[in-house]
Amino acid sequence: MEEKLWEGGPSQLTRLGTYLLCLLLAPLVIPIFFALAKYLQVRSCRYELTNERLRVRRGVLSRRTDELELYRVRDLTVVEPFFLRLVGRGHVILDTTDASTPQLTLEAVADPQKVRDLVRRGVEARRQVAGVRPLEVH
Repeated sequence: MEEKLWEGGPSQLTRLGTYLLCLLLAPLVIPIFFALAKYLQVRSCRYELTNERLRVRRGVLSRRTDELELYRVRDLTVVEPFFLRLVGRGHVILDTTDASTPQLTLEAVADPQKVRDLVRRGVEARRQVAGVRPLEVH
């Protein structure tokens, strides 16, 4: 049975530069709509980690859901840019064997080290259940 291990989304801080630029150009009115569109894009992105897969849902009017089977994850990297680190956020980058998603980035998630550990434990557990072993070619 599939159970949810974690759910989250990116921080609006990822678009701070865009928001500041739009604020400076606010008298032109159009940048306000651009900033609103960017806000909605970030707000509508959700990450969901289960014991079997990672789902990424995106979209404001139209929605797209990508799923990545956990046993396909090869490597995990945490990147914590200075500005995001100040607020306890960072990026978790997953290198995978999935043809449609060779690399997946969970942008600006809260407590990225914890998220990485949850994904890593899920990957190992799923590989054991599925009987999958990683093949390393040198």
